Amino acid sequence: MIVSKKVSEISPSLTLEITAKAKKMKAEGISVIGFGAGEPDFNTPEYIINSAKKALDIGFTKYTPASGTVELKKAIVNKFLKDNGLVYDVNQIVVSSGAKSSLYHAICAIINDEDEVIIPSPYWLTYPELVNLAGGKCVFVECGAENSYKITAEQLKNAITNKTKCLILNSPNNPTGVVYSKEELVAIAKVCEEKGIFVISDEIYEKLIYENEVHVSIATLSDYMKEHTIVVNGVSKSYSMTGWRIGYLAAPLAIAKAISSMQSHTTSNPCSISQYASTTALEDEEGDKFIAKMQKVFDERRKYMYERLTKIPYIKPLQPKGAFYVFIDVSALYGKEFNGIKITGSLSFADAALQCGIALIPGVAFGEDKCIRLSYSISMEDIEEGLNRFENFVNKLNA
Repeated sequence: MIVSKKVSEISPSLTLEITAKAKKMKAEGISVIGFGAGEPDFNTPEYIINSAKKALDIGFTKYTPASGTVELKKAIVNKFLKDNGLVYDVNQIVVSSGAKSSLYHAICAIINDEDEVIIPSPYWLTYPELVNLAGGKCVFVECGAENSYKITAEQLKNAITNKTKCLILNSPNNPTGVVYSKEELVAIAKVCEEKGIFVISDEIYEKLIYENEVHVSIATLSDYMKEHTIVVNGVSKSYSMTGWRIGYLAAPLAIAKAISSMQSHTTSNPCSISQYASTTALEDEEGDKFIAKMQKVFDERRKYMYERLTKIPYIKPLQPKGAFYVFIDVSALYGKEFNGIKITGSLSFADAALQCGIALIPGVAFGEDKCIRLSYSISMEDIEEGLNRFENFVNKLNA
């Protein structure tokens, strides 16, 4: 059997690889604290679960329109207006089987073969794979720690060529937890307009934001940006509905129609029951209460983790303002050895840490090999124990 070139070039997920190793160790009775979680550790709220049960009871189990039910799309339109000040028609909304699906369809809708897509690095590890599958060419812009790993307008301008089609922007950001300010986005938007490029804005962590930071969608900054931005979001992070697989996007009408047509031949409609429950998630006032509660808990964990990490020598944590991750420069420890493992980069660092019962994600997966990512989407008890182990591990490296 011969696998296609596009598929054979897809890189395996390092996050899944580390997670699999940790699970194997746990199955063998070895204690492991997993800092790799990419989903809220809260159960889906009861009011949403009850809505799904109602969908089953009333027989809402058939096909829906490929781009989503009218009811859910109206709820999404209202969400954009209330939260972001963005006005969309229901025909500009496409609901998909998760935000990852929304991203892929968005990329496919605007990218031709060899079109360049600018991806600020560090980046969510799936972006390059989706661009490659769509036939585009990734152009990575190294965003250094000196600018909190955020792309600047000048960097963007220097990266644009006559083949550039779009920029993928992620705020709040995975893996760094940084949030772009309005001023930063205004400067970026000005370059996009001057050069005539699109933006795919991944705003999935929009509701998880701290320290009086304000989420701003780049689509709000001008008429040009509204007509040249595809905004991607979903219910996975905000309502702890990762397994329900509902993402959505808002786009200029022609692009939304093209994505809808494409989706009708790829995945068809998202799960009808999940759509029904997601409509309730967005419309019921219980949603705001749940988000506020979850955000408060995450903020407490965030503060504790960052403060603990700042007291550990030889590492440099970046203070996160959104999502639920801390990005840490551990490169000062490279060159050390642990139990016969030579620490040469983030992957060998993660392998060595696993021997101490800590599962973390190497930064090489996100395009920044100097760093690792820790998630605080685990219990405070596990965070405390995990950081105790992490600190002991670092101390052993420097013994």
